[in-house]
Amino acid sequence: MKRVVIFFVFIHILLNGQEVKAASNISYNIEMLNWKEVDQILPKYTKFTVLDVETGKKFKVQRRAGSHHADVQPLTSKDTKIMKKIYGGKWSWKRRAIIVIHKDQWIAGSMHGMPHGAGALQNNFPGHFCIHFYGSNTHRTNSMDLSHMLMVLKASGKLNQYLGSANPYEVINAYVAGFKQQDSRITSLASLQKINWRPILEDVENIRLSRIELLPAEDLTEEISLDVPVEIDWYIKNRGRQTFRGDIHLIRFSPLDAWKVDSKDFLKENKFK
Repeated sequence: MKRVVIFFVFIHILLNGQEVKAASNISYNIEMLNWKEVDQILPKYTKFTVLDVETGKKFKVQRRAGSHHADVQPLTSKDTKIMKKIYGGKWSWKRRAIIVIHKDQWIAGSMHGMPHGAGALQNNFPGHFCIHFYGSNTHRTNSMDLSHMLMVLKASGKLNQYLGSANPYEVINAYVAGFKQQDSRITSLASLQKINWRPILEDVENIRLSRIELLPAEDLTEEISLDVPVEIDWYIKNRGRQTFRGDIHLIRFSPLDAWKVDSKDFLKENKFK
């Protein structure tokens, strides 16, 4: 699985006109390390490189603070400019799968792209942003943010494995997170049908799963289809706030197969073409 991710990253780097020069002391193994390990590897004031998985663009940062995750700043104005290009020219709270490169280690991570709080470097970046690793927490909770977790799994090449063994409710939460983060990789892996996700996701400004009815896991052992009642609040471009109250239909072809969302029905009920 690691080799597949590395190939994927190199393809994007080459497509974007960037070149990574191999060195004999670099393993290129992408590791999904726990935050406690990363906290020791990247102590305060450590400088390292961030590689965006989707675009292949790289920029340098410095860790400035953070106890449950890394609070970092772009190193220079040039690095800030590259980061902003990754986000399409607009700062955003959207999570993105990244690889942190430090010395001979490549570590799977997740970043958001919104300057906030204090900043100390002369880099044209008004504050700092956050990088999460596996096991990182947000400031407000003692648990890992789902979207950050999915991006870490994506960066490490383990997203397919996770969704392949996820229960129906984990699949639904990941599916909704894919809409929220406008990430077609996540929605594709959770969906029964192959769909051109890009135009759909571009219209989703925000989404929140406000209610989901759960059954005990032992009741689902032999099920191959399931209707899960949910309530979802959408913010859709040119339509404003929308509320969906209904069922998400999930299917698997045997008790050993992965659960998938019937996207055709879900998108139709929510008036997506």
